[in-house]
Amino acid sequence: MIIDLRSDTVTQPTPAMREAMFTAPLGDDVLGDDPSVNALEAKAASLFGMEAALFCTSGTMTNQLAIRTHCRPGDDVICDYLSHVYQYEGGGISVNALASASLAHGLRGKLTPDLVRDHIYSPADPHKPLSRLVVLENTVNKGGGCYYTIPEIAAIRHVCDEHGLLLHLDGARLFNALVETGEPTEAYGQLFDSISICLSKGLGCPVGSLLLGKADFIWQARRYRKLMGGGWRQAGFLAAAGSYALDHHIGRLKQDHARARQIGAMLKGRPEVEEIYPIDTNIVIFRLPETLLASDYVQKLETVGIRGITFGKHLVRFVTHLDFTDEQLEKFDQILNRD
Repeated sequence: MIIDLRSDTVTQPTPAMREAMFTAPLGDDVLGDDPSVNALEAKAASLFGMEAALFCTSGTMTNQLAIRTHCRPGDDVICDYLSHVYQYEGGGISVNALASASLAHGLRGKLTPDLVRDHIYSPADPHKPLSRLVVLENTVNKGGGCYYTIPEIAAIRHVCDEHGLLLHLDGARLFNALVETGEPTEAYGQLFDSISICLSKGLGCPVGSLLLGKADFIWQARRYRKLMGGGWRQAGFLAAAGSYALDHHIGRLKQDHARARQIGAMLKGRPEVEEIYPIDTNIVIFRLPETLLASDYVQKLETVGIRGITFGKHLVRFVTHLDFTDEQLEKFDQILNRD
């Protein structure tokens, strides 16, 4: 038994999801007539109370399309130093949008109204770029799966409105946050100018993310998607998986969170574990002593059937998901305590 906790992206489609995929009606999405894609986009837009949606291959693409559509060359994007759009998207802010990034250092990757305010440039200063867009990540990957609440976001939205800034959400694991807070999806649609949601992490789809926003914004993002080579034809196979996930896989995320907390309890008190980040959702990050490299520790785990990833020189990350079962959790505990 290989226990793969590298990421929630390693999930496989369930039998019921596969059935939905291979019975999906198909068309040509570039020509706008794939009924399964159109249905998914309409479902997602309605879920968040937004006008339109665009189905894309990845969360990186939806984030980058949002930044490019919102920004003009020379504009500035405010985000946290730990944010995915800065850390893991290949420098796309500068490459795709020709924009710069002002990096805040929030607690566990979360911005606050004051942090946003402190990173806004005066439009009267010709030496500085024009602040245009604020990007939040929910949940925060490098922050150990911590999340924003609606009141926290609303306070940041207020600052954006005061200064004429747009607000984008990288909601790669947004549903993990929502099952914890119980907050309505429609509230997010009212607070953000655009939202990216990923289907291929906790929701268990093989591929795909959605960009949500106003109709004219999505129309322009669709043009940029084509420019980036992101137009696809009979994408309904994948869209059907997304629709199935939105209907059936959101509530079960609580199981992943419970298993993540159980992993944290198993790690607590281990001699090689110096610190465990607070476990808010499905991500477990822990720190090793200075004498033990994360790369060596992860390699040792691999030899006994547990897969994790390094998250820094002395940091290790585990992520629970729908293919990580109670049986595997019990096996994980047995392996960990074998010595």
